[in-house]
Amino acid sequence: MAEQETKNNPKDLIEPTPEEVKKEEKPPRKLSRLEMRAKREEEAAKKSIEEWIPKTKIGQEVKSGKQKDLDLILESGKKILEPQIVDLLLPLKSDLILIGQAKGKFGGGKRRAWRQTQKKTKEGNILTFSSMAVVGDGKGHIGLGYGKSKETLPAREKALRKAKLNIIKIKLGYETPGDRSAGAHTVPFVVEGKCGSVRIKLIPAPRGTGLVIGDECKKILKLVGIKDVYAVTKGQTKTTFNLAKACIDALSKTTEMKLW
Repeated sequence: MAEQETKNNPKDLIEPTPEEVKKEEKPPRKLSRLEMRAKREEEAAKKSIEEWIPKTKIGQEVKSGKQKDLDLILESGKKILEPQIVDLLLPLKSDLILIGQAKGKFGGGKRRAWRQTQKKTKEGNILTFSSMAVVGDGKGHIGLGYGKSKETLPAREKALRKAKLNIIKIKLGYETPGDRSAGAHTVPFVVEGKCGSVRIKLIPAPRGTGLVIGDECKKILKLVGIKDVYAVTKGQTKTTFNLAKACIDALSKTTEMKLW
């Protein structure tokens, strides 16, 4: 004979306490140093824009919303004297160029962002720190700035400010005229730049090649939006200060008409 089915009584539902719920929830992911620094810089930029009282005519037009295109300002030849103008019109990313070198045996010290110099006086040695910053939006805008101070952080702030004031618009291109299915990815033609003894030549490269250039120039090309390029450098290329300036000089020539 089949056994009779027995009806089970419903069990009492036990709801978890708030403490147990917190234990089950995953802890928030810890931010890395670079992410924390980027977050702090973004918050500082927003705060400076909110507290900004423009003193120039261009600044007043940008703050009021009359002028919304930075390219029109650059094409008109007007000089930008307030960095908040660039902050308000462009979503910028920044990076530091390693122009300094830590102490090491036989000149083998590690590269660093601050270059340290000192002056001998009767009172003793006076230290000075300098840094170089680059800013860009990845869509053809790039700026390079140099700052110097008695401490490291003020030097970086000066460099970032000057980089925003020195921003320029460059032209991106394609390796072949028919390769226009995706966005521009390289320089439009061969360009050369120079600074001091350094000479640099940027050559268009096929899509997927990557940036065949030194690490410090890679930072500049990534921020401007170039993904593929060949490069040839001559001179004292270990002088990163002049190498970065030569790279910017070459990029600025992409807006010139190419005569075949």
